[in-house]
Amino acid sequence: MTENEELSGLHSDEIRMPEIKYKPGLNKLDSFNWLKDISFIPQETDIVEIRFKNTRKGFYRNVNSLRLETGDIVAVEASPGHDIGRVSMVGPILNERLKRLKIQPSSDDMKKVYRKAKAVDIIKWEEAKKLETPTMLRSRQIAEELKLNMKIGDVEYQGDKTKAIFYYIADERVDFRQLIKVLADEFRVRIEMRQIGARQEAGRIGGIGSCGRELCCATHISNFISVTTTHAKYQELSLNPQKLAGQCSKLKCCLNFEFDCYVDAQRSFPPKDIPLELADSTAHFQKMEVHKNLYWYSTDPNAPTNLTAVHVDRVREIIALNRKGQKPDKLLVADESPEINPVSHDILGNDSLTRFDVIETKDRQQRHPHKRKNRRFNDKRNK
Repeated sequence: MTENEELSGLHSDEIRMPEIKYKPGLNKLDSFNWLKDISFIPQETDIVEIRFKNTRKGFYRNVNSLRLETGDIVAVEASPGHDIGRVSMVGPILNERLKRLKIQPSSDDMKKVYRKAKAVDIIKWEEAKKLETPTMLRSRQIAEELKLNMKIGDVEYQGDKTKAIFYYIADERVDFRQLIKVLADEFRVRIEMRQIGARQEAGRIGGIGSCGRELCCATHISNFISVTTTHAKYQELSLNPQKLAGQCSKLKCCLNFEFDCYVDAQRSFPPKDIPLELADSTAHFQKMEVHKNLYWYSTDPNAPTNLTAVHVDRVREIIALNRKGQKPDKLLVADESPEINPVSHDILGNDSLTRFDVIETKDRQQRHPHKRKNRRFNDKRNK
């Protein structure tokens, strides 16, 4: 008798649905339906979006016309057997999603949704999820015994416990044919090895970033965009690899967040590689403050000494004068100078432990002895 037959043969009172609470918005693979409150309804579709563990997500065809809503647990087609996932998006918005991803809705490769998950399916699904951590730890020991230069970062069981996906990271090509044989004999399931990058591994494992918050790749980033040192240069960040690198030892993904804003702000700026010719000296560019529209210049091209802040409009004016063969006397106009506040606005500037203590005056300290004497005198009279 198989495991499915044993579970289905139990009395209805013995099979209880596990308590699984769905909290929308707390999973990074949740999708926002921006067509939900729009009165104009585009053409309906029989395609639904199903999410699985962490970064795995896919489109499936609802061939049985089931009434599915976001958060429903369903059984879907897999190879082999079936898998258990949660519905992350339904409705006409999927037509827009398929256009953006360039996926044909009439594709024959799209798998099917079998049914809504039953109690038996969910019980087996929960049992499969409990096996993932012990399987991952044991597979790491086996890979170390076989002396393979790879790291198994995560394991994901299929909903029917017939297949396990091993996610690994490796710098070089690895021959894991012997590893697959050992893992198949050890766990008695079908083995699939899937290589991932350092960013994907950090997203699956999670952690706390240098900003003190949970990693972006583990919360809301579902597709990774390449990050280069150009992103740091446009934002005037120091090219320090220890500060720019995240926990995956790659450049931080958050360098992309404000990159477009800095690029748009610098489009109207004058060129930085042109020195400013003055009557008695030459000013060389050192740094800039993008959102204050300031360029900082120094007379020494190799050292940031005697820095002077110049507005970009003044820089553009001096460059135009130099092209005409004219050299102004000073960088700044006598009547105008950029307002620069060198004082820091750090709220933690005064970090003394006693800054909230109440300072008692001398008058209050002198009054206490008189109060104590009067209190003793009144106590004696009351007796």
